[in-house]
Parts: sequence; structure tokens; C-alpha cells
Amino acid sequence: MRIPLSWLREFVPVPADATAEDVMADLVRVGFEEEDVHRPADELSGPIVVGQVLEMVPEPQSNGKTIHWCQVRVVPEGAEQTLTGDGIDPSGVQGVVCGAHNFHVGDKVIVTLPGAVLPGDFRISPRKTYGHVSAGMIASARELGLGDDHDGIIVLSTLGFSAEHGNDPEPGTDVFELLNLRDEAAEINVTADRSYAFSLRGVAREYAHATGVPFTDPASLVTVPEANGEGHPVRLADTRPIYGVPGCDRFVARTVTGIDASRPTPPWMAQRLRLAGMRSISLAVDISNYVMWELGQPLHFYDAQKLDGEIVVRRAAEGERLTTLDGKDRALDAEDLLITDGSGPIGLAGVMGGGTTEVTASTTTVLIESAHFDPVSMGRSRRRHRLPSEASKRNERGVDWEIADEAAERAVQLLTTLAGGTAGPGITDVGSRPEPKVIELPASYPGARMGIEYTEQQIEDVLRELGATVRRSGTDGGEGVGHDAGPAGPVFTVTAPSWRHDLEIREDLVEEIARLNGYDQIPSTLPVAPPGRGLTREQAARRRVVQGLADSGLTEVLAYPFVSEAQNRLFGSATEEEGSQQRMVHLANPISAEFGYLRTSLLPGLLDIARRNHSRGFRDLSLYESGLVFLPGDQLGSASIPPLGLRPTDEVLAGLDAGIPHQPHRVAAVFTGHDSAPGPGHAPRAYDWQDALGTAQDIAALLGVELQVAQGRHQAFHPGRTAELRLAAAPHDSGTAGGAEAGEIVIGVAGELLPAWLEDADLPARTVAMELDLDALVTAAAGVVVAQPLSTYPATSQDVALVVAQDVVAGDVLATLRQGAGSLLEDVSLFDVYAGPGVAEGHQSLAFTLRFRAPDRTLTADEASAARAAATELAAQRHGAVQR
Repeated sequence: MRIPLSWLREFVPVPADATAEDVMADLVRVGFEEEDVHRPADELSGPIVVGQVLEMVPEPQSNGKTIHWCQVRVVPEGAEQTLTGDGIDPSGVQGVVCGAHNFHVGDKVIVTLPGAVLPGDFRISPRKTYGHVSAGMIASARELGLGDDHDGIIVLSTLGFSAEHGNDPEPGTDVFELLNLRDEAAEINVTADRSYAFSLRGVAREYAHATGVPFTDPASLVTVPEANGEGHPVRLADTRPIYGVPGCDRFVARTVTGIDASRPTPPWMAQRLRLAGMRSISLAVDISNYVMWELGQPLHFYDAQKLDGEIVVRRAAEGERLTTLDGKDRALDAEDLLITDGSGPIGLAGVMGGGTTEVTASTTTVLIESAHFDPVSMGRSRRRHRLPSEASKRNERGVDWEIADEAAERAVQLLTTLAGGTAGPGITDVGSRPEPKVIELPASYPGARMGIEYTEQQIEDVLRELGATVRRSGTDGGEGVGHDAGPAGPVFTVTAPSWRHDLEIREDLVEEIARLNGYDQIPSTLPVAPPGRGLTREQAARRRVVQGLADSGLTEVLAYPFVSEAQNRLFGSATEEEGSQQRMVHLANPISAEFGYLRTSLLPGLLDIARRNHSRGFRDLSLYESGLVFLPGDQLGSASIPPLGLRPTDEVLAGLDAGIPHQPHRVAAVFTGHDSAPGPGHAPRAYDWQDALGTAQDIAALLGVELQVAQGRHQAFHPGRTAELRLAAAPHDSGTAGGAEAGEIVIGVAGELLPAWLEDADLPARTVAMELDLDALVTAAAGVVVAQPLSTYPATSQDVALVVAQDVVAGDVLATLRQGAGSLLEDVSLFDVYAGPGVAEGHQSLAFTLRFRAPDRTLTADEASAARAAATELAAQRHGAVQR
């Protein structure tokens, strides 16, 4: 919203020396955002004056172009030239070459004399061109930065300057003063909930709030005659209101006869509109825009002689079409609100008028429309037809329903004064004003909400300053927030002003009280968090895992959750059969058709990031991600979407919730290349399956959970280098696995990825990965992870080599040894696997190291040997193991 300062000063006493920056600084104090400053004189300097064309000689050129060699008087007749400098003719008549053809001898134009500087640092100086020395330039609107028109130069009579109007300027008149080019405009950002500020009326009121100066409401300067029912007939007939709200609830119509629509727009009005960011089009259009900018009420003018009978405001019928003022033929929707007459649609209500009733230079009688429309209807029509305009911007955000008659009367005043018209006797005002919003506000409530004490008088003063009607009644019984509501006080019954559609609940009033009393008055006190608050147990556990992986040297990444169907089927299911039956969420409007599904595994995104980095030369990678996957159940989505504008019932909300896919947390990691960079005397180690498995075990250890590792199979992993990860103990919450026994709950996979897939994906061979169900781990974790005590007694280690059948899994033997060795066993690990001479065919030798320690004494060799023997005996019973 651009605010010309000269216009603003008509309604609030802005200091004469205040700049646009000063005005914006004041408006920022009441919650607006500053956008820009518009100051035409910043890009113009030097002598720019009115000139009168004394002579113009057409001179055809060899390139087919005809130029005019002009003699232009730039001082009053009989006066001497007071300017000096290179190119300034002392006679007061300048020779200027001009290529435009829209002027004649005797016309008064704008001349930029040598020494002037135009926008773009274009400096005017005498120069030889077309066989003449041109000492100046006759300027167009674009050359002066006043508009985009470059079809010809500015002829002042077309701007309304003439002897007939009593404002004919003399040659030599300073154009800066003539066109008020030293005026400036402040531009602010107006949010959608503060539509009242899309007008000088609204901004002036806010400036008064910010500075405490008196405010003159421009609406109060208009005396509105009573409606008499003798005006043009209008009928509101919306039989299909949206959400039960009529598309138009008030329509004011006025008629002005005998206008001269061909008259030019007065220079002061045209300049104000230009500075406000609007192009001057014609007198009638400019008047409607001027009133809209001043009061915030969009208007539309019809050529009354082109109307066919009664105006009816209704919804569009099937198959109706309308040619709008921009010349486009539009197919109408049943939701579109129309202005119609006996001939059919003549306007898209609140958005754009129709071409059949357009006001032209020959129009003599104008019908003024000033109506209040439903913002929802306006917004839908504007978006449907892609017709953004200043009028629709205001109508779809909400306009003051009380201002319609004042705006119409203001337009009547300007049409009679500037276009020579006569106000018609008939005044139409149909419909009814909406009921204003009434809000109950306990006096203690603002202070309890904002953390600062407001007196009752402060509250009442601010509410009245807003324009609200305020009445005190009863006591609030200390109604506040929590236990610090404060003592009881009166209750304010507040009737919101008609221009504040955003004031609906008492929190809105509290916000206004805080805003107008000053946000700087609110103390910056850090609130004390209530005990027991902060991160939940699950949040703290997930954060511990993420931080632990980063501390281990892995790099966290965030991948897009959008994947292909093939990626989901490969990584989201352990077997090809399960993958073919897997359900997944398909996006209705994906960014890419190739990646049109939500992920069921984190690995596709991680591997895409690894491939992208690998292609750019980053070969040694250890990446991880913690995030959500999307696993739809039996119900996905809902049969229908509830209508807008109404709160769905609890049953409908429950149905919507049931259709949301399950979204568990997962954590995954990918390793490619080597664990470090090569260097003198150092050979880096290539990542292998043990890194993926070790990372999974580290994650479990961070949460105090033990994993069971068994050889497994997954269609995305190498069949012989894949570990299946299970919980070693039943989770504390049986809901995760329905009371499953220990070791039955598979929560992840780790190992080397399938070589054929790696080759197709352009990833290095031996790339390894892991993925864990983080929610299952967190559920299984104890509330507090207790560190194991460190024994001060020495440990003793013993090795044992066991020969077992080739199909016996080493992990199963390791688990048996751990169980059989008893409480003295501190750790057991596999350090060698052998098959060859000395070992029977079809068998293998597994070598383990068993470390024993007692918490209260030094173990003897006999105690350690006995424990080892018990472990070996249990392995023989379960696996047929024979000690080598």
C-alpha cells in the first residue's frame, strides 16, 4: 500500500518536514512492515520547465523517419532568461530536435534543459543530431519516470492544464512545483487480516494511533442523503450462498447525469494516483480509483444509458459467459456472483465489470455501484478467473460495510465537480448491514495474557481509539490465565467497528491493546519452565541417537521423502513377494512423476544422496538420517473431504485420523569408500559389513538395549553378508509386538548391499548400509540408561575352538557360549573361522575369545576354566560342537 504524504496530511497532521521514512517508522510501531520509499524527485534534477512550441519544422530523414526541428520558448513572453550554462540560450528560446508527432505549434510541453538529469542518470546536454544542435529535450512520461507511456511527449493540455480550467502555466514554470514532483510516498506491507489499511482512511487512523495526533475520518467529511427508493432498481437474489453467507448483503446505487467523460483528469489527482502506484486512465476511472484509495471502498461505474432495466445480483447460470473490461470472453462458474440486467451478465461482482456497459468518452450518465460483497465469493472468483485487481484485493479481504453510501456520495461529489455532472435525485440502498461482532473482555484478561498490567482506563481508551463501542458491566471474577489472573474487575462488552473484520474473539482485542500500548512496553522476561516439562522421553532418546552418530564421525543428511514405486518395493520389504504386496502412499500431485510415492524406508533417499556425492568426487562417505517412514494400514485416506467453512464432527475427524498412514521413526546409515584419507605410512581401511553392523549396535547401546544378530536375508542386500537385527529382550510395552518372546522381534537389517543393484545405481561395490526401527528401540529402552560398574579386579581370557557343521550360524554358537558361561563371563567374541585340512569335510572351526571377570575378587584359572567348560558343554548339546 503506497501512501502519498500530501494525501495523508489531509486527514492527520503529519509534520511538514517529515519524510516517507519518518512516516514508515511511526507505522512500524503499530505493527506494519515498511516496504519502500517512492520519491520521484530523487531521480530528477536540474532545470525542467514548461515550454511553449513556437515553431516546428518537419524534416524527413534518409532512414524514413521524420523529425521536427522545434523552437520552444522556456521563459515567459518578454522576460529574460535567468539561467546560465552551456546550451542555455539567453533569448529564452531553445532549439530542440524532437521525433514525436503528438503535438502542435502553441502546445505547452515539458522541456528538460541542458544540465538536467533524468532517471537512469541520463544527463541532458547540447548535442549535434540530424544536422542541428539540440539544446534540451521535450520529455515523455516514461523519460521523466512518471509512467510507461512513450508513444509521444507530454502535452500539458491533456493533463488538464489550460486557460479554460484557469490553470494554464506560463513558459518557464518549474515542473517540479507544477506536477508536485517533490511529493513522496511511503509503501507498507498490509497483511490479509488488516484490510482496512488498504486505504488512506485506514492508514491515517493507524498513524494517529502511533503518534497520538488527531484523526479526521474522510468518511465524516461526506454528508450522505437518505435513501429514497427512487433510484435505479436493484434486487439481491443470491439463491446459492456459499456457507449460507449471501454474496452481496448491501448495494448502494447513485446516478450522475450530464457528465463530460472526455475531460482530462486534474493534474493533482493524476499525480496522486501515479504516486500511489496507479496509472491515470480516464476521468471516470480515476475518480473511482481515487475514492477506493481514499476510503477503501471499491466502486464500479456503468454507462447508465447502456443498462437494460433492473440490476439483479445473482449467481451464474449454467453456460453463461461474460466479456470483461479486459476484452476476454469468460466462461462463468455456478459459484460466480454476477451483476446482471435484462441483457444478462454485465459484471463479475467485486472483481471486474463487463464490456457492454463500459464508460467511454461519449458517456453522459453514470450509474455508481458501491456494494458490500462476501469475501469468500470474491476470492474464489478472482482465483478462478485469474483476475487480480486493486478492487478484488480489497473485496476478498473484507470491506467496511458501513462505508458504501459515503463512498458513493464522494464519487458523486467528484463527478459533479470535475466532470460537470448533476447528481440524480434517486438514491438506492438495498440489503441489510451485517450484525457487528460483540465480544466480552474481562478487565483482568489482557494483563494475564501479555504479562503486563493494564489499567481499566488504558484498556477502555485503546478500545475506543480503535473505533469500538465499549460498555462496562459486572465483574469478571478474576477470569484470567492460570492462577495469576489477578483481582476481579469489570467486564467490557466490546462491539467491534465495521471496518475491523479481524476482531472476533477476546484474544484479538488483547493483541490490539498490546499493539497500541506499544510492544516495547512488554517486558522481556524469560518465563520459568514448569517442572517436569521439556523433551519427552521419546524425544530425548531420539536426540541422543542422532547426537551419538554425529559424535561417531557420521554426517547427518536430510533426504526428500519422495521415492519411486520400485525403490519402495525393493527396500521396504525383506522379500520380493512381500514387496509386491506392499501398500504405499501415492501422491496426488508429486513434484516428479518418477518419485510419486512416500517412502517406506530411509535407504532410497540416503543412497540417492550418496550417489550424487560420489558423482561429484566425494568417494569416502558415512551418512545417516533419522526420520519418518509412511506405512499405510487397511484404511488409507477418507471417502470424502469435509466442506470448508464448517468444523467437522468428532466422527468425521476420527475417520480422517484413521486414514492417516502409520509414521514410525527410523534411523539408517550408508557407508561407501574408506574410513579415512590415505597418508604417509597409513593405508585406509575399506568400509565393510562390520561397520554397518557396528553402527546398529552402537545405536542400541546408546539406548541401553541389546541386539541379537543373526544371519538374515533381504532382497536389497547381499545374500551372504546380511545381518538380521532383533531385540534381545521383550520390549517394556507389549503393544509393539503383542507380547512376543525375546528374540522374535525383527527391528532392522545391516550388511552389504546387493552387488547387481549397486552396479545399476552407479554406486561403489561393497557399499554397506543399516536401518533400524527407532521407535521399537526407544520403546524397549529403559527409562534411565544405567552405566555398568567398572570392576577393579583383573580379567582373564581363554580361547576355545569349536568344530561345528557348515550350516551352523556362528552367532547362534556365540549366544550359546554366552548363556553357558554364566555370570562370570564379561564378553565373548568370534575371532576366526576356518575350514580346510584338519577339519572334517562339511564342517568349520569357530574360534572364540571368552573374557571372565568377577566383581568382588580376582578369578583363579580353575574358575575361568570351569566357566569355559560349561559354555563348551552347552554348545556341544545344542550344536553338536566338538572342541579342537
